[in-house]
Amino acid sequence: MQKLGGSFLEKVLTLDPGHRGPQVPCAQGHDAAFVAYRTKTVDTVLGPVQLRRAWYHCASCGHGLAPRDQELDVAGSLSPGLRRMVTRVGSQEPFAQGARDLAELAGIRLTAKRVERSAEATGARARVAAEAEADALLSDRLVPLALAAPPPRLYVTVDGTGVPTIPRETLGRRGKGTDGKAHTRELKLGCLFSQSTVDDQGRPVRDPDSSSYIATFEPVERFGALVYAEARRRGVDGAGQVVVLGDGAFWIWNLAGEHFPRAIEIVDLYHAREHLAALSRLDSLTIPDPAAWLAARTAELDGGKVEAILEAVTTLPGSNTDEVRKALGYFETNQERMRYGRFRAAGLFVGSGAVEAGGKAVVHQRMKLSGMRWSLRGATGIVSLRCLAASGRWEDIWKWLHSQTLSA
Repeated sequence: MQKLGGSFLEKVLTLDPGHRGPQVPCAQGHDAAFVAYRTKTVDTVLGPVQLRRAWYHCASCGHGLAPRDQELDVAGSLSPGLRRMVTRVGSQEPFAQGARDLAELAGIRLTAKRVERSAEATGARARVAAEAEADALLSDRLVPLALAAPPPRLYVTVDGTGVPTIPRETLGRRGKGTDGKAHTRELKLGCLFSQSTVDDQGRPVRDPDSSSYIATFEPVERFGALVYAEARRRGVDGAGQVVVLGDGAFWIWNLAGEHFPRAIEIVDLYHAREHLAALSRLDSLTIPDPAAWLAARTAELDGGKVEAILEAVTTLPGSNTDEVRKALGYFETNQERMRYGRFRAAGLFVGSGAVEAGGKAVVHQRMKLSGMRWSLRGATGIVSLRCLAASGRWEDIWKWLHSQTLSA
């Protein structure tokens, strides 16, 4: 059946051999002259087919072109339908496994390298299209439609994670390892979601299927702009409340201050607890009963009583040291972002679990498996595909790419 379908498709494609007159314009605006009809093999979901089409040559550029290739979007050797299948498996699993699954499930045999190249190339094009949409939103060239029901609460949660890369991508960069060399590149990840209700105990409930993701290796300034563009697409201007959740890093609050000045800022409670536990283990502090002391301070932290923690620490012997002052700075700087009792009473999330879970599902499960080392271009393409898929925007990829093909 597959061979029969492929044979029929091949005959349909030959009905138009792509002759567009004695000359056609090349990409540089020169005149390319008709040379002959040439055949190429195109892999499709029905197997390989032979495509006979008119071939033109531009003497000025020294390159050839086939208008029919562009019209059918087969400038490479994969049909659009097969590229979509390859993109799906390449973005979801290791390329070699994707090639095996294509053979097992669809009877299509491609090498792992072809799966890799096609998926990464599609991801690169999707990223360009997604960032073009973001830039249009930021410059008001694209105005998002007003939502029928703006989100009562829109959360913006951000985090960073390392992606293992090939050596040339970390050349000259310092890392945390014992050799002092970097083996990863930081990927900044943003997760936006909405909240409309609380449960019977007053705990916040994330709206189903409301999460969307933004990720980039670019500097924080660009990341902030992309996150804000996504927030605009999500209706931030009409949201009842905006909440920014993060681990306490300065760059997060700088981003929030620039793009979300009216937002409620909350330090992730679990990161705050980790900082408190680390503070209790400092060698310079003398704590008679460390376990009981930490339990009491944790209860104060959960209630948002940061001043009580500061007082309890500064009255301990050995608290007047640089390491203690540095540890306390985290709590002093973020006092108003740690009013957890007040936040919980208002039915707000106080943990950044959404973005951390997104980091595992969107990034770790595909990008950080054993032995993986990525080029920056390849990692960017695959991460872009995974963010769009996790955001429920998989179909947008093909709309964008189809528009690019028509306008090319």
